[in-house]
Amino acid sequence: MIEDLKITIIQSKIIWEDIKTNIEMFDKKIDSINEKTDLILLPEMFTTGFTMNAPKLAESMEGETVDWLKKKSKEKKADIAGSLIIKEKEKFFNRLVWADPNGKIIIYNKKHLFSIAGEDKIYTCGTEKAIVNIKGWRIAPFICYDLRFPTWSVNLNTVYDLATYTANWPSRRSYAWNTLLCARAIENQSYIAGINRVGLDGNGILYSGGSKIIDPFGMPIFDAEKKEIIRTQSLKFEPLHKHRQNFPVFKDASI
Repeated sequence: MIEDLKITIIQSKIIWEDIKTNIEMFDKKIDSINEKTDLILLPEMFTTGFTMNAPKLAESMEGETVDWLKKKSKEKKADIAGSLIIKEKEKFFNRLVWADPNGKIIIYNKKHLFSIAGEDKIYTCGTEKAIVNIKGWRIAPFICYDLRFPTWSVNLNTVYDLATYTANWPSRRSYAWNTLLCARAIENQSYIAGINRVGLDGNGILYSGGSKIIDPFGMPIFDAEKKEIIRTQSLKFEPLHKHRQNFPVFKDASI
């Protein structure tokens, strides 16, 4: 029997291009989580906001933020994941860094780069997916714009039970955010967690949050308001297992 999974979403403002202040802010927010949790999820580029100023702000995998993630994960006895700007072999990546309490690091580089903002001209796209295991749950992390490309997150043979989308998704496209998160849950028979930010960024773009946790039927379990919020939610494995047994749509897939 696979145990229930407790995940915590931190929906927060992000101080524009200020790594030190953002780490200090998220450190306090994580410290404020009093209940037991297995996984803490942070927004996209949580140390800088969604910026193209990678040459100035990029860190290495041996840098301050990755060290902090490892330290904080050990302190809280929980996995912690969020994306940040990483420089590696003279290339920049919008990289999700996933730290576990034992010091292990798993990475996922954003596959689909937002060319409308010029992200494709600054960053290198990822080529590989990632699967993380916690308490028997298989979790697939994705980043923001990946949400619009269902073939990338297709869950053939049910290789994951929960997909996470860490994002900086503007309020003017919130309808798409809400709709696509539910669609990914339904089509992949999976729990979905969407982690967004709030507030204005350095380009004057407004983010209204709307972080969500959605069940495998496409129904929201948790839907955040338009403000900073920390939410811990327990996910039950048995309903997911029964749904896949009773309605095995993937056996008819032809992809």
